[in-house]
Amino acid sequence: MKKGGSIAFWILFPILTLIFSGIIIFYFDLANGPLYLFIIECVCLGLFIVSRIVLRHQKFVFRMIPTLSIVVITALTIGFARPSIERKSAAYYSNPVATEVLTLKNGKVQGVYNQDKKVEIYAGVPYAKAPIGDLRWKEPQPVEDWNGVKDCSYFAPRAMQSDQSPVISTLVDMYAEKSWHPDYNMHPRQEMSEDCLYLNIWRPANIEAPVPILVYIHGGSLTSGSSAYEDYNGEEMAKTGVIMITIAYRLGVFGYFAHEDLAKESANGTTGNYGLLDQIQALKWINENASYFGGDTNNITIAGESAGSSSVSALCTSPLAKGLFKRAIGESSSLVVKLPPHTYRKKDVALKMGNDIMKEFNCSSIEELRKIPADKLITTKYENSAMTLDGYALTKDPYQVYVDGENNEEALLNGYNVLEADAFVIPTYLLSPTNKDNILERLKKSFGDIYGQKFYDLYQEKINKDAFAAFNEIFSVYWFMYPHYSWMNIAYQNGLDVYSYQFTKNNGFHGTYHSGEMIYAYGNVKKDNHSYRYDQSGSDTYLSYVMLSYWSNFAKTGNPNNASNLPTWHKYQSDQDYIMELGLRIGDKNIEYKDAFALCDEYSEYLLKGNY
Repeated sequence: MKKGGSIAFWILFPILTLIFSGIIIFYFDLANGPLYLFIIECVCLGLFIVSRIVLRHQKFVFRMIPTLSIVVITALTIGFARPSIERKSAAYYSNPVATEVLTLKNGKVQGVYNQDKKVEIYAGVPYAKAPIGDLRWKEPQPVEDWNGVKDCSYFAPRAMQSDQSPVISTLVDMYAEKSWHPDYNMHPRQEMSEDCLYLNIWRPANIEAPVPILVYIHGGSLTSGSSAYEDYNGEEMAKTGVIMITIAYRLGVFGYFAHEDLAKESANGTTGNYGLLDQIQALKWINENASYFGGDTNNITIAGESAGSSSVSALCTSPLAKGLFKRAIGESSSLVVKLPPHTYRKKDVALKMGNDIMKEFNCSSIEELRKIPADKLITTKYENSAMTLDGYALTKDPYQVYVDGENNEEALLNGYNVLEADAFVIPTYLLSPTNKDNILERLKKSFGDIYGQKFYDLYQEKINKDAFAAFNEIFSVYWFMYPHYSWMNIAYQNGLDVYSYQFTKNNGFHGTYHSGEMIYAYGNVKKDNHSYRYDQSGSDTYLSYVMLSYWSNFAKTGNPNNASNLPTWHKYQSDQDYIMELGLRIGDKNIEYKDAFALCDEYSEYLLKGNY
């Protein structure tokens, strides 16, 4: 390097580094861990720019040295700054105050208060034996008594699942939450374990009489998720006078693996529904212990979003869950449709996948497969993301259960968001954009030649305006909206009080995405102006107040209307063409997409006739 080049390098390098670092630190409001990451990245960027300038006249191999060096440094930096695996505190403030010791059926627990001491939190309470060793792929067993006082100030490990990079998770959140402010600390690597059958309780402090219980089942395609996510933290719900409980359950290959030998092992002949059976065991535990923590066993509502909502609909049809709850809330997914588009399968399909997994791991017996370490088993290429018609937990197709009038819930609150399919179709779109020239081919690939053409014809006008938006809407309708429309109609026909909604709150360029309603319904819209969920107009805060009130009132009485200051939510009537809009506008809204719903129904019947 020439002397002049050297001088230029050592002048430009620190200046550029300071400028980039200053901008990053000021704009992104970083904490220590990610601060190191971004400072080093800024140093790399400065080094790269200056090196390219200084070495521009050198041979190609020398010009590539800075680029290759930065790739290596970046990889090492991400690894260095990656959040460590940690126990997640049940309270969101330092040095939380411990509650009094609470005695449950199986032993004593001690939790923590929330910051204003209006809510007691008991996290990581076991509701079943650890499903490890010989209990892997067996029905959940009742939890054993424990001695001493169990510390319930931390959440228990989440169920085994693929551990997505926190960098990727942060980028996904930046997109989904409509923010250019990355929050790398949002994704600490919560512990994972097969020993995952725990639940978390948020209860109002100083309970004097039994209060209603809301049991929340998390989503995640039955392959991922946690009972400890902030979006459905139960603190605000508890402040309304409802005990909120979130439950963990086995996921993926641990929760929904099926094999004929396992069915033979089981006294009940079941296989392929271990996660669903975990949920039922949790409900049994809650019924047995409610009197110990101030809950009313005659007033239990189950709720869930996405795969959690599919699970709720399954529980509404399972004979094993009868009498364990009174009402149901379903958000953005349902099995109560003539042919569920996802999260459900016949037993023969489940058994075939089970055999494929046995071959994948070169195992000839269940005993061998049980010896495979959990962190290796989770690498299977098969998703195991569907519940199984096993003849025990699920004895009939869910829709048929409603046709026969055998469903378990007495009232239903359910609904969907406008652009449910965004998160599922956009990744494909980014790799290969959907346009007017290829949309028909893609629709035929998804729905077959006949119905691909029919969807194309129905959406011709919208396709001409914006092919991708039309493609998104078609899949939002088929995967999410149509199953809820089916559920609310058959539930209404069975005489249930049904309250249905469409969530329309647009949070920026992305729109009303899948799961976007959760922070509103459970009161977790953040109020600080550094938050990606903050809206200075106050519309988010107000909508959250309204939705939290609706959800709480429904859990208490089966009717979301119980306050004079709330807009009236009318019960669904099949002869009236409206449901509730929840967004910037709150009130009756005409049901959209009815022609598309009719086509989805026709397509389902076509498939049920064997036209695959």
